[in-house]
Amino acid sequence: MRIISITAGAGGMYCGSCIRDNALASSLMAMGHDVVLLPLYTPPRTDEENVSEHRVFFGGISVYLEQYSALFRGTPWMIDRLWEAPWLLRAVSQRGVQTQPELLGGLTVSVLEGEDGRQRKEFGKLLHWLGSQPPPDVVDISNSMLISLAPALKQAFDCPICCTLQGENIFLDHLEEPYHTRALSLIRGHGASVDRFVAVSDYYAGHMSRYLGIPGAKLDVVPLGITVDGYEPRAGERDGPFTVGYLGRIAPEKGLHLLCDAYHRLRARGALEGSRLELAGYLGPEHRGYLDGLMRQAREWGLEDEVHYRGVVDREAKIAFLQGLDVFAVPATYDDPKGLGLVEAMACGVPVVAARRGTYTELVQRTGGGVLVDPEDVDAVAVELEGLHRDGARRAEIGRRGAAGVRQHYTAGAMAERALDVYSRLVARDVERAAAAS
Repeated sequence: MRIISITAGAGGMYCGSCIRDNALASSLMAMGHDVVLLPLYTPPRTDEENVSEHRVFFGGISVYLEQYSALFRGTPWMIDRLWEAPWLLRAVSQRGVQTQPELLGGLTVSVLEGEDGRQRKEFGKLLHWLGSQPPPDVVDISNSMLISLAPALKQAFDCPICCTLQGENIFLDHLEEPYHTRALSLIRGHGASVDRFVAVSDYYAGHMSRYLGIPGAKLDVVPLGITVDGYEPRAGERDGPFTVGYLGRIAPEKGLHLLCDAYHRLRARGALEGSRLELAGYLGPEHRGYLDGLMRQAREWGLEDEVHYRGVVDREAKIAFLQGLDVFAVPATYDDPKGLGLVEAMACGVPVVAARRGTYTELVQRTGGGVLVDPEDVDAVAVELEGLHRDGARRAEIGRRGAAGVRQHYTAGAMAERALDVYSRLVARDVERAAAAS
């Protein structure tokens, strides 16, 4: 089967959606399918071999220039290539790209207006390139904020169009009015050109069905999956201090302030003597003050030698970081649709403590690899951390269940098989319709 998958780069940061899209494409390729992974905006940054096309469409610089200057909406395509080179987009991304939805309402709506928006020229470039390639059997658009591509792709190829749902409501809900209402209206309208929506979790399927008014009969679930090679649980007890950790985007909604507070409460009453709290992951410029505040508070508590931020880590360093933890904790204050960090930690045999919300609930219940606490309940987080610290046998058993559960339910191979099932049913349906029409 020939599959075109369209993904969106995240401005130089490790992005859960980019990692998921790349892992899916790589697994489908390994199964013998012809997959073209097309990046939009910026080159995607993944922690595995990047299988996406070298060329970037809807280059972030072009999209920005066309939004704010009519001059660039009419420049020849060949001239645009000067600022669409992947190396330049990558360099600009590394200097920081504005991703705050509060500042991107007009641009978001313009892209969602499709060929009626200010980026209409970018649609022409993409369709022209695709027209020079073998036609696809199916096209998968990686999130609903790219859904304005669906009508043009449907008309160009007359093949099934899928749209993956993997967290875009979080961005959309922070758009200011009138952009928020207009964006939702455009997404719902373009949905008529989509044959199948695919959510990355059971929780998110239900949420987005209500949020976008998608009929349940038009929605499938393809759970998130990771390449488990390398994520090996450590053998036996780990040497060194008891270590609680978090790996992911550094942001208030991840509940890191609650985790720090829980750790402080335990240490203030003498529990977890000789322990460590380790944080790692992408830190955007808008959240640098948040992290600085956490570190300043740790110093005021006298815990500066116990609380550390280890920065951004690549795949090798990420696995080493996770394997060095005794417990992984995410007391998030929002409903996370993916939970990639939990899956990676459990794959390494590390028990997780997570808020009972979003996808975390099904991840923990399905794998048995952790414990759930009530949202924003610092005392509950502290109780679970102390209990796991005291009971090494329980930690080991939960870790064992989590590692096995990930390998049963959340591998990249299982994700590819589920996605292929969706694609195959859509292609078969189109073949049946064509046969009936003839």
